[in-house]
Amino acid sequence: MQDLNICLLQTDILWEQRDENLQLYSAKLGQMKRPCDLIVLPEMFATGFTMNRDCAEDESGPTLQWMKEQAKKHQCVITGSIITLHEGDLYNRLYWVLPQGNYQYYDKRHLFRFGGEHEYYAPGNRKIIVQIKDWNICPLICYDLRFPVWARNTYTNTEFEYDCLLYIANWPERRAHHWKSLLVARAIENLSYCIGVNRIGADGKGLTHCGNSMVVDPQGNVTLPLADSEQGLIELVLERKQLLDWRNRFNVAQDWDHFNIKD
Repeated sequence: MQDLNICLLQTDILWEQRDENLQLYSAKLGQMKRPCDLIVLPEMFATGFTMNRDCAEDESGPTLQWMKEQAKKHQCVITGSIITLHEGDLYNRLYWVLPQGNYQYYDKRHLFRFGGEHEYYAPGNRKIIVQIKDWNICPLICYDLRFPVWARNTYTNTEFEYDCLLYIANWPERRAHHWKSLLVARAIENLSYCIGVNRIGADGKGLTHCGNSMVVDPQGNVTLPLADSEQGLIELVLERKQLLDWRNRFNVAQDWDHFNIKD
């Protein structure tokens, strides 16, 4: 298990302006200072958090194609969510795209009813665990952060299900305290790193977003490299030794409760 080089993009999102947003991200990613293993973009990075069906794409659409191009160009994994039309239903779908062009996806499980998301989008029904450089990562989306059972790590035969939780979001500024507190809680309770990537700026409905993109280590220590509303790249390293040392010293996973989730 090697150290993991990550690049998080905290940025404003132009409302429902896909082409302009993709151009912005291309320019930003061109500013990376070192090789990267994983690039993380916010939730609905091409459009903002909109319920507009006209913004949807299928898997042959330009946004996923752009992700494939960037993954190949930078020789790393890239992830973020897109409004995806699949068999007549809309999904808030996170894609995990490899340099070779193949990908996995996760459909947001918990739809934000206070914004009407559940009236337009279909919920996902499965988690995924993705791999990169011997790290197991569990990617989730925004409102999922409030549901610890869905995010719960497992520990079987001395093996953890994942090493890092990853949340991408359009999280509002007025609930910034919840965002920061819950990311720390998820890291501590799951003996894992926890990454949160959030947008900044106001959306098309005037709702402002808090940024506060961060990395939390398994002990709950926070790295918050950018100011709340600052736009930019965050280039960090997740340290293998730090994770394994803490798990060996304080392995509360041995006493975790076992349960199953039923739909």
